[in-house]
Amino acid sequence: MFAKNMGKTNRTIRAIVGVVLVLLAFTSLAGTWAWIAGIVGAALLVTAALGSCPPYALLGINTCKKS
Repeated sequence: MFAKNMGKTNRTIRAIVGVVLVLLAFTSLAGTWAWIAGIVGAALLVTAALGSCPPYALLGINTCKKS
């Protein structure tokens, strides 16, 4: 679907931050902040899982190591 444009470190950081935001959304935050944290966290988890970030593609950023 999308070409991979994220390296391992980038994906790991996104996954960790995504999990933290989703957990905060379900446990600590309330109202609008919970929704924002949940949506941003889910987006970070999806991009980490796919290895592709659409804004990176638009801006021509690629953190993958050359093979």
